[in-house]
Amino acid sequence: MNAAHIGELLAVLGAGIAAGAVNAVVGSGTLITFPVLLATGLPPVTATVSNALGLIPGSISGAIGYRRELSGQRRRILKWGAGALLGGLTGAALLLTLPASAFERIVPALVGLALVLVVLQPLISRRLRGRRARQGRTARPDGGPLLLVGLTLASVYGGYFSAAQGIIYVALMGMLLDDDLQRLTAVKNVLVAVVNSVAALLFLVVADFDWTAVGLLAVGSAIGGHVGATTGRRLPPVVLRALIVVVGTVAIVQLVVR
Repeated sequence: MNAAHIGELLAVLGAGIAAGAVNAVVGSGTLITFPVLLATGLPPVTATVSNALGLIPGSISGAIGYRRELSGQRRRILKWGAGALLGGLTGAALLLTLPASAFERIVPALVGLALVLVVLQPLISRRLRGRRARQGRTARPDGGPLLLVGLTLASVYGGYFSAAQGIIYVALMGMLLDDDLQRLTAVKNVLVAVVNSVAALLFLVVADFDWTAVGLLAVGSAIGGHVGATTGRRLPPVVLRALIVVVGTVAIVQLVVR
């Protein structure tokens, strides 16, 4: 990135702020920053790895903003965080070895499925609660092996590209857990931070970064993450769910036409 182009610098900073805010509440912030980085002339892989490192402060800022909702979820986070770490590392390794088109064809389908699950989550949850009540069973607080495997696989995808990974996390947790959507959003922020961090550590060893872009995204996303968390945690579930669907739909359109 040419530091002499002040417009490009401001665009990347602004994209970082917007992405940090969107990531804290919904996810899909990469769909804001990635096109901007490409527009500045960065190669796709350099843009991807610079984006992963630059958005880490935003993920951390968002998680801190949701710290009240994280209360009582330590065991969940440790368990799912281990899966996110393994999945994120795997996805980052795949990014460095597979052709860029390997995941692109299935990404819109993944995001679309996640949106369907987010929309149907209240109905699915009610039916699952009814079935458990008839069978005399209670919901597992960690969602069981199925959720762990699903979150780990979503983390593989997140380490590879990360666009809309937060939506996939929320969809999986919402389908398999009886819990408040804001608490699931808080956990989502932690998992995204884990995936981005472990992927960035691998990239630091073997990939080329644009450090100007990284610095601008880091500052912007940290600001945006705080703003997004402050705003998002006040949204009622129906509004938050609608926001997830709107952002996810825009993400699908952008991925298809890109």
